[in-house]
Amino acid sequence: MKISLICIGKTDDSYLIEGIDSFQKRLKFYINFKMIVIPDIKNSKNLSKEQQKAKESEQILKHINSGDCVILLDERGKEYRSVEFANFLSKKMLSSTQHLIFVIGGPYGFDASIEDRSDAKLSLSKMTFSHQMVRLFFSEQLYRAFSILKGEPYHHE
Repeated sequence: MKISLICIGKTDDSYLIEGIDSFQKRLKFYINFKMIVIPDIKNSKNLSKEQQKAKESEQILKHINSGDCVILLDERGKEYRSVEFANFLSKKMLSSTQHLIFVIGGPYGFDASIEDRSDAKLSLSKMTFSHQMVRLFFSEQLYRAFSILKGEPYHHE
């Protein structure tokens, strides 16, 4: 199985970049993981929220194939404890999921076309975080989940 994280716009803050890079390097020992960064939509100030979401969705959908399992990171999604998230990933691997794609939407959320294409929604918290921070939090939780599955001492419970 391979896992991708699709997100809109680049990360600007160096401390976030360093953290994300650190977890990406650690993840390569467990899983084929890549982050796909879609550039910010140009001239977005001239677009309505709905138009911006539609344009972002067009770009996101270019990276999704028909057999991919798509999970939207959304504050209204299902919440997991870290061990439960690890079990979720284990089930996806056992069910022969080839490509698991997690998606962080733009500032206004997801267009209906992405919601219709998605298989589920996952919430990292009921709180709202910046899209850049979500990349770090998600990368860390993904690493934590694989360390749990491998029985390694990173996670304490």
